Amino acid sequence: MDKLKADLPSYLTYHNAAHTEAVIDAAMRLASMEKVENESLVLLKTAALMHDTGFLESNVSHELLSCKMSKKLLPEFGYTEDKIEKICKMIMATKLPQMPSDHLSQILCDADLYYLGTDSYIETSEKLYQEFLKLKVIKNRNEWDRMQMDFLTRHKYFTASAHDILDKKKQYHLKEVIANPETSKTRVKEKHSTAQKLQDVIMMMMGVTFAGIALKCFLVPNHFFDGGITGISLLIHEIYHIDLTLVIILFNLPLIFVGFYTVGKTFAYRTLLSVVLLGIALYFIPQFALTHDKLIIAVFGGAFLGIGIGMVMRAGAALDGIEVLALYTLKRTSFTITEIIMGINIIIFSIAALKFGIETALYSILTYFTATRCIDYVVEGLQAQTGVTIISGQSELIKYQIVNILGKGVTVYKGERGFLPGKFEESADCDILFTVITRLELRKLKNVVSALDPNAFVFANTIKDTSGGILNRRNKH
Repeated sequence: MDKLKADLPSYLTYHNAAHTEAVIDAAMRLASMEKVENESLVLLKTAALMHDTGFLESNVSHELLSCKMSKKLLPEFGYTEDKIEKICKMIMATKLPQMPSDHLSQILCDADLYYLGTDSYIETSEKLYQEFLKLKVIKNRNEWDRMQMDFLTRHKYFTASAHDILDKKKQYHLKEVIANPETSKTRVKEKHSTAQKLQDVIMMMMGVTFAGIALKCFLVPNHFFDGGITGISLLIHEIYHIDLTLVIILFNLPLIFVGFYTVGKTFAYRTLLSVVLLGIALYFIPQFALTHDKLIIAVFGGAFLGIGIGMVMRAGAALDGIEVLALYTLKRTSFTITEIIMGINIIIFSIAALKFGIETALYSILTYFTATRCIDYVVEGLQAQTGVTIISGQSELIKYQIVNILGKGVTVYKGERGFLPGKFEESADCDILFTVITRLELRKLKNVVSALDPNAFVFANTIKDTSGGILNRRNKH
């Protein structure tokens, strides 16, 4: 405690010696209520004492540093290796989001955030706010209030004792934070969620309309097929002459059920809605062939189908549950999702070749390829994100141009360049730059880099999903 009081940085207005003392007191109070005694009580109290000692070294990964310090210091006081491991387990459980796996860890986690359910919440949270400002975790009070509202909403006490004596007061503090005018922006976002849901429904309706046109005006009249669940449904329809609307709905229902557990309930509900809307679209769209040209059917039928499926995916659902089936199978086999989907489609097109001829099967493969490419463009758009890594001796100049001229964020890795054939011993420290841009901006970025350093090593790769940072967000499912 003397070391914490003397050596912790002054800007740690929350994670200081007083906080450690408060956590020890809270841990002892909860331990008494939870009937923790003897050696377990000593281990709990020791973990409470040591849980923030990592701040003596750094505020980054302080839990891990606290464990290292425990392993270094505690043997001097007779703690065995087994006891120290239990202490470290408790300390690591306090890392947010808290994930305690045993009773003692639950008590320490509740003690660490004991103040959330006490009258000292406002005073203590203000200390954490000032600390976060100093560490640049947040920028202003408005951002802090939104963070607090989110944290209080998600947080839960693990022990029955903490829940009984603290949760009611914590809920009161949450209501106060929500009522604070500073959080108005967050509440506005919540109000906008209804408009977003309506927008998603409209997107689904447009998507199923495109898909319905592809099926009733291109593929079905000309006995063409697609991959995935749609392809299986078309096969069953052609072979057994069962109504396509009924077949598609029946084949998707089990996958919606699987998706409920493997992906999420929101995804399952939206997928169910999209499948029902597709059934309605197939019922009302008349069946007739817009063309009998096989190439046009394959290209435009696939394009319409891909656009429709892609629009439904952007709304957070799936019109063809083949990915859900692949995800379910992935957990039970050693195959990748791509291999599973490919295997299913090989079976579909092989049956089509045997039943309807090799030419029909080959044109159907072209339909499937066109559809998948259109799905990619609809979901990712022309603005699909591309990750670019740049290794150059002029990294500072390039970084300046990317940030201030192109308006992009940059992550810097510390690396070492050189090690060339014939010059293996020659190397130098360098900054490795990583940024995310759209594919349309790639040429502009390469021109900027080339002008500053023609010998810079630049490589790019497509990024399938991004979130956070300064990038635009997209619906997920």
